[in-house]
Amino acid sequence: MSFKSTLLAGVAALSFALPAFADGIMIHDPYARASAMMSQSGAAFMEIMNQTDTDDRLIAARSDVAQRVELHTHLEDDNGVMRMVEVEEGFAIPAGGSHALARGGDHVMFLGLNQPFEHGDEIEVTLVFEQAGEMTVTIPIDLERNPMRQQMQGHGQMNHGNMGNAASD
Repeated sequence: MSFKSTLLAGVAALSFALPAFADGIMIHDPYARASAMMSQSGAAFMEIMNQTDTDDRLIAARSDVAQRVELHTHLEDDNGVMRMVEVEEGFAIPAGGSHALARGGDHVMFLGLNQPFEHGDEIEVTLVFEQAGEMTVTIPIDLERNPMRQQMQGHGQMNHGNMGNAASD
């Protein structure tokens, strides 16, 4: 492989590793999952950072990978059951702050998948912000990511309420 080919390959690889930017909004660590192997739904997660002095809001998401794309969260009903609901007003991204879209919380929901989510593939999603406008993000599909394991490795111990010897953070 020539030096020029090696350099171009390196630049291409690096560009996929870097966060996405648009008008002061940065997307960090995006990934998507299908809820099951033959599922008709999936979700995307990421950290959205607002590096401006103005509050912003993620108000919509679009992609051709599904019949509908919505912003969702989980809410607990009166019986203690967690349910996913659409968040029509979107998610606030404070000036100089960030908002995490994470499993079990806020996320981009894909309903009626047009094709299965295959591990290692990528999808294109357009995020629509109130102030920053639109930005298209390439999101890798990662069916192996286990956030609970990452939390345990990152923090060492987790608080599980009154489960015996669990330590609190």
